[in-house]
Amino acid sequence: MPALPLLLASLLAAQSTPPPKHYECRRASAPIRINGGISSAEWKSAPWTDWFEDIEGSTKPAPRFRTRAKMLWDDQYLYIAAELEEPDVWATLTEHDAVIFHDNDFEVFLNPTGDSLKYFEFEINALGTYWDLFLPKPYRQQGKADNGWEIPGLKSAVRVNGSINNPSKPDKNWTVELAFPWTAFVERSGKGLPKPGDEWRMNFSRVEWKTEVVDHKYRKLPGKEDNWVWSPQGVVDMHRPETWGYVKFLGR
Repeated sequence: MPALPLLLASLLAAQSTPPPKHYECRRASAPIRINGGISSAEWKSAPWTDWFEDIEGSTKPAPRFRTRAKMLWDDQYLYIAAELEEPDVWATLTEHDAVIFHDNDFEVFLNPTGDSLKYFEFEINALGTYWDLFLPKPYRQQGKADNGWEIPGLKSAVRVNGSINNPSKPDKNWTVELAFPWTAFVERSGKGLPKPGDEWRMNFSRVEWKTEVVDHKYRKLPGKEDNWVWSPQGVVDMHRPETWGYVKFLGR
């Protein structure tokens, strides 16, 4: 039995965690061409998520910039689109499987089994550089990230509405478009193509760093990091699958 202070802390954390968000993922009317743009006719049928909130919930200040996502699915892919409002688009990392959240990024978390174990993480920056990894269990349970997990057949693209790494010109946003093949998840989780009515635990996150301009270049301010998410976690820790949102896959 845990010590009383630990028990009280656990109860308080549970009480402060916002209820998980829900999203109904519709079938795509046709295969989606992944090019970073998210205004195609197929995407118009997909509802947006709620605007992202601070990772700790509504008790914290609202995000400075708006973020939202949407999803579709078919027999081959889970499609994800995201729109990230951003007046200063920048990115530096170009190596696959670098720690992408050291730049501003967009992140996807998937737990196909819904058991808070055997989950997947994907991060991408405005240059289109991405990091894909698998965790058998959360870090706080001594889980270790497996960067060897890759996504054969992944389709990903980013589009910047403005410029990148150019402080002299204000930007509007950047958009992300992804197609995850269902086959990518089978070996590690035992789950692949869902059936209509199935639910997966999922969440989306955006890491946003405050910057300053030095010699006409963006410079990140250490420790000035915001975390904005679709379904708030209650704490600054994305690795709590039990608090992620529910995504229900609809039929035709």
